[in-house]
Amino acid sequence: MNQALSSTFFSAPPDWGWLIVWYFFFGGLAGGCYFIAVVIDLFGRPEDRALARLGYYISLPCLIVSAILLTLDLERPLRFWHMLIQSNTFGIIFKPWSPMSVGSWALFIFGIFSLLSFLGALAEDGRWQKPWAKSLLPPGPLGFLIASAGGLFGFFVAGYTGVLLSVTNRPIWSDTSLLGMLFVVSAASISVALMLLLAEKSSRTERGINALHRLDSWVVALEFVVLIAVMVSLGPVVRAWLSAWGLLLLLGVIGLGMLFPLALHWRKEWLGDSNPTAAALSVLAGGLILRMVIVFSAQGV
Repeated sequence: MNQALSSTFFSAPPDWGWLIVWYFFFGGLAGGCYFIAVVIDLFGRPEDRALARLGYYISLPCLIVSAILLTLDLERPLRFWHMLIQSNTFGIIFKPWSPMSVGSWALFIFGIFSLLSFLGALAEDGRWQKPWAKSLLPPGPLGFLIASAGGLFGFFVAGYTGVLLSVTNRPIWSDTSLLGMLFVVSAASISVALMLLLAEKSSRTERGINALHRLDSWVVALEFVVLIAVMVSLGPVVRAWLSAWGLLLLLGVIGLGMLFPLALHWRKEWLGDSNPTAAALSVLAGGLILRMVIVFSAQGV
């Protein structure tokens, strides 16, 4: 391929595989579900707080899975803690100029907030008989502080992976500054989709679930706009997607993950009662395919 397309076409690929693709996917779910849960908790109706607790329940397991996947991708997984602690002095390692260092600490700190909110949700649902743990969730001052700070870290984690790709020297990744925004919006869409799949309908939560359905359609539409903006911002480099990866992006991400669920939202009679489930599964599949295309296509150039 002509080097004039990008100054980064001859840099060595990082040899990332499926572990990183799934890490990006579960990391987006962890940060996105937590952030949405915080928004519901702080600004939603009291009867919608069950949906907020669902978001906390999803966030922690997804974060644990993403951390395991990231650790397994290391050449020496048992030394994962070296990203946080110096091996000889056991002092803290933090390099603000290093995206990897900042990201590692963000994941660790977010994990603390996610765990606290998870425990608070268990207590509030009566699944953990510790009355003091209820204070870990809003509306109390401690719960408000945890949710607010955790929500910020969750938002950061949701988009961090896209920013990390942008500061590499690989084609596509380094040729646009919009990957962080794309990953944030995509994390929101797949997170709402998963929450809708797992939400238990009742007379108290029906209104909140309907609001999540509306939110998901708007977020998916926004994701489509941002993806088009990413393609435009790539300029001539977008020709790298004139391949099987581009076809997968068109059919799997735009078609299956965006246009199809939007059509189901506007044509609720198409699949009847299966409409919401089909739409949510399509969004999740599209989110996974998006990460697969972005990770693998740039390494194949």
